[in-house]
Amino acid sequence: MKPPKAYSTDLTDSQYKLISRFLPQAKSGPGKKGRPASDPRTVINGILYVNKTGCQWRMLPGDFVHWNTVYGYFSRWSKDKTWKKVMDILRKKERKRQGRKENPSAGSVDSQSVKTALQGTETGIDGGKKVRGRKRHIPADTPGIILSVIVTPANEGGRNGLKCLLTDWFSKGISRLRKIWVDGGYSGSSIYEWVKNLKKTWRIDLELTEKEGKGFNVIKRRWVVERTFAWIFSFRRNSKDYETLIRNSTVMIQISMISILLRKIA
Repeated sequence: MKPPKAYSTDLTDSQYKLISRFLPQAKSGPGKKGRPASDPRTVINGILYVNKTGCQWRMLPGDFVHWNTVYGYFSRWSKDKTWKKVMDILRKKERKRQGRKENPSAGSVDSQSVKTALQGTETGIDGGKKVRGRKRHIPADTPGIILSVIVTPANEGGRNGLKCLLTDWFSKGISRLRKIWVDGGYSGSSIYEWVKNLKKTWRIDLELTEKEGKGFNVIKRRWVVERTFAWIFSFRRNSKDYETLIRNSTVMIQISMISILLRKIA
């Protein structure tokens, strides 16, 4: 039998070994009916190929297992938050590799509006950017690693996105985060009052960072999260929002971050 063609997006042995133990076990074995479970590594390689190249699921090369099987695993692991779990584990590993603590004490928050390519659910119009589609909200730690992802319709304000991000982060019981750098879009008495109440429990502060001078200038602290968006944008599935469901839009960003972390760690 001819061996499958290798692609640059395929996992190496060390990369697959690193994440394989965190994946749900295939439901197969004695007494199980139906087709045997597909090779998880080949399935993940197919998902990484779609994420990097931006191709349609149905256009997945025949070197992988059938596209419908690949999408089935993608969707199943999206629903049970497997991708989120793997991203969080790799984030902690990469921070430890850099000599840092597993969880950060500071980070930056920003949002990015992108057009939707299909008539998906939950879309809106960003009046400021004149973009019809969805908005991605992310906090990144000081090295630029994504801590969480929230995707909303594009008309959702950054302040509400920030509330969702912090609520999601602190729901994990992680109390080390103390400082968040934001731009002027997150200013206002309502958001600062909300954070003030949050501070009673979690002791977190917002710090406004703004552009200094005329022309192009790197904004102190916040250039890190802008670079993270550039990393994510290099995965062509994220060049627009191609997903029908917001849940899958979120997962595509998580998978991109997983790919970046795997290259750094293994």
